[in-house]
Amino acid sequence: MDWSVKSAKYLDGYRLAVTFADGKSGVVDLEPRLRRLPLFRRLLDVNVFQAFRINPDFGVICWGDDLDIAPESLYEEATGGHTAAKVAEAPAKYTAKRKR
Repeated sequence: MDWSVKSAKYLDGYRLAVTFADGKSGVVDLEPRLRRLPLFRRLLDVNVFQAFRINPDFGVICWGDDLDIAPESLYEEATGGHTAAKVAEAPAKYTAKRKR
């Protein structure tokens, strides 16, 4: 699954409308994260927050060259989808002991 951010639009406060590479989209409210994590506190200045960009090489929303938010966490919040892949059990033919 590709959670790369393809577009993002500032809405209000600390909310962004985000569209992902798989075509899904939604709204994320980053205020709780900004207030909880010291690393993001500088983004509480709305003018700084609005100056985000999308890094096209990595598909992430970033501020400057030193701060970004993992796109999979945005995907989960915006779409309600899960990003953790579930690994199915290997079929028996792959786990059975080989006869020599």
